[in-house]
Amino acid sequence: MQFQVMNSPFSQEQVELLNRLVPTLTESQQIWLSGYFTATQNSNTTLHTATEVTTVITTDSPVAISREVTVLFGSQTGNSQGLAKALTIKLEQLGFQVTLSSMSDFKSNTLKKVKNLLIVASTHGEGTPPDNAIPFYEFLHSKRAPQLEDLQFSVLALGDSSYEFYCQTGKDFDKRLEELGGKRLSTRVDCDLDYDDSAADWIENVLANLNKKLESTGPAQGTTLTETGTVAEQSAYSRTSPFKAEVLENLNLNGRGSDRETRHLELSLEGSNFHYEPGDCVGIYPENSLSLVESLIENMGWKPEELVSVNKKGEERSLREALLNNFEITVLTKPLLEQAAKLSSNKSLEELVEPGHEVELRNYLDGRDLLDLVQDFSPWKGTVQEFVSILRKMPPRLYSIASSSKARPDEVHLTIRTVQYESHGRERYGVCSTQCAERLEPGEQLSMYIHHNPNFKLPANSDTPIIMIGPGTGVAPFRAFLEEREESSAEGKAWLFYGDQHLLTDFLYQLDFQRWVKEGVLTRMDVAFSRDTDKKVYVQHRMLEKSRELYQWLENGASVYICGDEKHMAHDVHNTLITILEQEGGKSTEEAVAYLNDMQQQKRYQRDVY
Repeated sequence: MQFQVMNSPFSQEQVELLNRLVPTLTESQQIWLSGYFTATQNSNTTLHTATEVTTVITTDSPVAISREVTVLFGSQTGNSQGLAKALTIKLEQLGFQVTLSSMSDFKSNTLKKVKNLLIVASTHGEGTPPDNAIPFYEFLHSKRAPQLEDLQFSVLALGDSSYEFYCQTGKDFDKRLEELGGKRLSTRVDCDLDYDDSAADWIENVLANLNKKLESTGPAQGTTLTETGTVAEQSAYSRTSPFKAEVLENLNLNGRGSDRETRHLELSLEGSNFHYEPGDCVGIYPENSLSLVESLIENMGWKPEELVSVNKKGEERSLREALLNNFEITVLTKPLLEQAAKLSSNKSLEELVEPGHEVELRNYLDGRDLLDLVQDFSPWKGTVQEFVSILRKMPPRLYSIASSSKARPDEVHLTIRTVQYESHGRERYGVCSTQCAERLEPGEQLSMYIHHNPNFKLPANSDTPIIMIGPGTGVAPFRAFLEEREESSAEGKAWLFYGDQHLLTDFLYQLDFQRWVKEGVLTRMDVAFSRDTDKKVYVQHRMLEKSRELYQWLENGASVYICGDEKHMAHDVHNTLITILEQEGGKSTEEAVAYLNDMQQQKRYQRDVY
């Protein structure tokens, strides 16, 4: 329908604006506007300028139980939590009464009462739930889980398709809720690293289906929404619209003779309006190696200047530029090979992705890139556009922030270890780390954004003692923690366990930590350099040596933070904490595990692991 001045109460200018806007609105956007105008007829809304926002909507009738929605998230780095919050805002705008909760904070015995359940869950490591999802996951898969015949649910699963158990946690939730009698409100959506579009589609579908099922109940009744808080001025830059940050400094932290290279990057945030806290990360969109791109183009016989579409909007780039900046070409995934098999005339690729060849496929994916694929399974058919359309978008690389914004306004510091290794007869390089080490000079720019991680934060009370365990580049966020506590004159004690290979060449930020020990910002520091002694010594060995003191710190309310490799270090440290609780606290293994679980519930045990 076209609006006209004659058939509406609008002016000519308003009609022109409406005729441009309305045809572009999705169904859920139209529903939102309808609900918004209905609600504002009988609402009192007060907006305070500057940074404080208070909104109150009140009507008289009782809340219809069918409009209650529970949103649960399981998140390790904050992606799922951020999406769950975005979903909650949209639901509240449509008049739903929403309970938003981390899975670790959700009271499982109330699940039977939930009628509409929306789950946003990431998969951590090799198919395991993130830390704050474990209690709910275990409850749901136990004999105590209730039958849920009255439940409507939908699951948004986040993962990384380069892992074998892609989105496994979300798949498990989806399957188990169905087994317990729940009915799907919307089909589960599995999101790869470039989750923005898929997540937006899932949210839109969920909102539309909720409204279709509840439209007979009419507009929202009896809803009282109160949101009061301090809202920082928002940055115009984000994950989908990164900021071009100037490189101020790029130094190698390792000494001469080390077989490692760790870069200390200082980036200018001037003009970005970014706000961050210790524990947050920086997401960097890197550039692929030019030599790899050129080898790929040459092997396929493509023309580097041919234009290709790089997104759903139809934006075009030259093939060379697209392969450099827009697509991931250094990692192979199962979904990629399944799509590539349709474009290859080589039957062996089709056989590799067929059921029954999982072991061979897993072995092939390990340590190979797109150049290997095109060389191993030629000849290829189809257009250049068809081929690049199956490639995954270039995912950002996340790095823990190694600075405090209080100490260094308009700057952010990062600690990045260069990744280089040999595989299948070729040298391989980490995309972002090698760019930073070899092709990034002060004055140049990096595309970046701030990734907030609410699951790795200093205690609200600065008097709380903290224990930080971070070998290698895992020490980065603890440099930020200590800068922050120095600036705020925190009174709480701090204990750092740090390790690497050699004391003389690999002690990252040695002068900073020694100064903090001298000044009392860092109460104590224990280090382990594994290659300086005949018997390798790691941080968990130092923890055992100080087990009595460490246990006393725990009993006195200390918060524990672990950052670094999950598969080995974090696993070993976790088991060491259990051993200390058993030995020094006289607890059984079950009691020690329960002790750590309770710490986790209290947010006294936090991990930033990868």
